[in-house]
Amino acid sequence: MKTAITLLIAIILTSNLWAQDPKTEELSEVVVTAVNYKYLSSIDSKVTPTPVKLLERKVASYEIKKEDIFEDEYPFYTVSFYIPEGKIVAVYDEEGKILRTIERFKNLDLPEVVLQSLEKKYPGWKIVDDVYLIDYNHQKGVNRTFKIKLQKRKKTLKVKLDEKGNYL
Repeated sequence: MKTAITLLIAIILTSNLWAQDPKTEELSEVVVTAVNYKYLSSIDSKVTPTPVKLLERKVASYEIKKEDIFEDEYPFYTVSFYIPEGKIVAVYDEEGKILRTIERFKNLDLPEVVLQSLEKKYPGWKIVDDVYLIDYNHQKGVNRTFKIKLQKRKKTLKVKLDEKGNYL
């Protein structure tokens, strides 16, 4: 009886192997290109906080051609992207390539280089407000600026730094 049950289970399990008839089908060639790879490689920086990087990736992967407003007759399209920390306004051409962006983010964690530069030049001053600005142009490249408001007692001071901690 044991052998009969074992034999029955073996037949049930192996019957599925014979039931499948694999068919091979040749697929057409697919070419994948990243339209905005120059934007992504230009803006990639060690100083960029994570929320900003995530929004920048969303901007790079946005497909203007799939939108209802898209028509071939317009030379460019302006699209805004928002997160609680800030926004990106991107200009796309009719092919979906990013021509330029204006990015503005408030009160993010400042990079260590910028914090060290501030502490060195303004010891004892407290950061009250900060704005991270990124201007991208597909011909000119990227410009990153930190605008920081400092306070010490009743005095306030506004300073601008680049991504390397240099004062502008």
